[in-house]
Amino acid sequence: MLVHVQNLLNGEQLKHFRQRLEAPEAPWVDGRVTAGHQGVHVKQNQQIAEGSVVSAELGGIVLAALERLPLFISAALPNQVYPPMFNRYENGMHFGSHVDGSVRLIPNNGVKMRTDLSATLFLSPPENYDGGELMVEDTYGTQSIKLAAGDMVLYPASSLHRVTPVTRGVRVACFFWVQSMVRDDCQRALLFDLDNAIQRLTATGADDAARVHLTGCYHNLLRMWSDI
Repeated sequence: MLVHVQNLLNGEQLKHFRQRLEAPEAPWVDGRVTAGHQGVHVKQNQQIAEGSVVSAELGGIVLAALERLPLFISAALPNQVYPPMFNRYENGMHFGSHVDGSVRLIPNNGVKMRTDLSATLFLSPPENYDGGELMVEDTYGTQSIKLAAGDMVLYPASSLHRVTPVTRGVRVACFFWVQSMVRDDCQRALLFDLDNAIQRLTATGADDAARVHLTGCYHNLLRMWSDI
């Protein structure tokens, strides 16, 4: 299931992000420092050093925005969110086909988390660079994703995906992973569809008894499928 989240960040926030990430003192490092055995051979980009002041500040803004977004909660059913990271592609940089590692160690606390969902939050306007499409393979074929600045895509971390070479300009993005309360993507998709149907029934003032019954079904399925 791919979910397009619009306007996670507003214009003022994007301006602040660009100022911080484009500053001469921004701690950009080789992106391979956090690549696993598979990714180190196909990863050519830069990223902000984990644990840096910039990473913590901007990551906190992203996490706060996620907490206020019902669409993210409904689609991801988050249990844990990996601290957001930031990357940059320019001058032909790319990330070849790979699958994200299944488990990551959260920095500074030693807690392991399962990566059920991957997220890419676009920070550069698409007209500012050529290439840099996120290509995600799913059951319907390969999806090419290049979103407006401030928009985010959620997709299964188990998907084979890549970032095409940037041939003009600079592509800057935020990325992170989510451990969901429901690890199975098909089950999450069913719960997401059911939640959307319940919200439509509520918004339209439709059959109240049916809405209550469906809400009960939703929560009983969540009880059955959740890991917590």
